[in-house]
Amino acid sequence: MAGVIYGFLLIFAVLGLATLLEKRGLLNSEGSRKFIHIGVAHWVIVVFLLVDNVWLALIAPIIFIIVNAISFRFDLIKAMERDDKSNADLGTVYYAITLTVITYLAYQFDLKMLGMFAILVMGYGDGLSAVLGQAYGQIKLYQKKSLVGSLTVFTSALVLGAIFLDILIFIPLALAAALIELFTPHGFDNLSVPLGLFLMGWLFI
Repeated sequence: MAGVIYGFLLIFAVLGLATLLEKRGLLNSEGSRKFIHIGVAHWVIVVFLLVDNVWLALIAPIIFIIVNAISFRFDLIKAMERDDKSNADLGTVYYAITLTVITYLAYQFDLKMLGMFAILVMGYGDGLSAVLGQAYGQIKLYQKKSLVGSLTVFTSALVLGAIFLDILIFIPLALAAALIELFTPHGFDNLSVPLGLFLMGWLFI
């Protein structure tokens, strides 16, 4: 149970720090969202290493499906939400759904290392590609997505794969991550990238 508590503490610490940094002007609203996007992904390391029971591990992601949906509807957690709701998507809800699905599968089929890889690629790959692509993404590839953004996803997946996976599979998975993110319609990459990587890795292992 301690691992579950530590996981919640990590999430609340990331949310609190993002809110503080935004209030002090060190992050804008989009920067705050990406800070949370990357920071919360580390939940998977804490819980996968410290919690043995799948149903205990699922407590946080299931709760945050509900919380994120409510926050999206009523702007409850301002650090997570975009200012312009007309252009917003359900990315935070998809994020929690992905955590739930991958956590369940990783525990049931003893694929925790692959699960950590997939979720952290969602965090770092999508989070950093958005920031760097916005700043340096003059060269566009597809649907306004940039070369810099795709290279960032590839590099993030490559580094994380070297940490969590065998060399025979992490290189093709890194390439797959970049391609999946590139061709995924806006707002759905929190589903397509981690779930796609997890399923592909499962087939390779």
